Amino acid sequence: MKKKVVVLSGSGISAESGIPTFRDSGGLWEGYDIQDVATAQAWKKNPELVLSFYNERRKAARLAQPNAGHLSLVELEKYFDVVIITQNVDDLHERAGSSKVIHLHGELNKSRSTLDENLVYEVIGDDIKWGDKCDKGSQLRPHIVWFGEMVPMMEVAYSEVVKAETFIVVGTSLQVYPAASLLYDVQPGIPVYIVDPSTPEYQEQANIVPIKESAHTGMPKLVEELIKEA
Repeated sequence: MKKKVVVLSGSGISAESGIPTFRDSGGLWEGYDIQDVATAQAWKKNPELVLSFYNERRKAARLAQPNAGHLSLVELEKYFDVVIITQNVDDLHERAGSSKVIHLHGELNKSRSTLDENLVYEVIGDDIKWGDKCDKGSQLRPHIVWFGEMVPMMEVAYSEVVKAETFIVVGTSLQVYPAASLLYDVQPGIPVYIVDPSTPEYQEQANIVPIKESAHTGMPKLVEELIKEA
């Protein structure tokens, strides 16, 4: 049986494929204040602006290509049971070829009903338009977990983390909760690797190995080492 490797990925790995992160620009995201486009209040105030914002993000994400960080995780899957828990809303992990991906914060390529959150649809084309309705007749919204909303996939993510035999953190500042709390759900003594050129904030533990490199250089090196040890 393959050993279980659980990966928590953040915006840093997508940034290296050209998808900008809002935290790098003082809370602005492509010129938009997050409060104006990524909250339930923003949706109530100006839903058409919110739709336009995510339509543009969707187009940009579809033009981006997986980088060496994404591809190395696909290689790792040949030797380990790899589960990726991502804070990212793009599909670069899937397009690279990873088969088990849990999206904590939703998915750009999907829409969902504003009446029934269980009604989720693939976005056909680039846009969700005002007037696009679900099967129950309510407006469709981006299938995104906005700031202040519950993160419904946290329980699923937690159930994977506690079974991890190796845990990898890549491209995240570990400042966005509840996702960042998953680091502390890893069982005692399990090796943890944090791949990031900066130093994310975390409580130092003997089992944590920091790798101060970007995803596209640090991940392939780490994967190579893990495969050698397999």
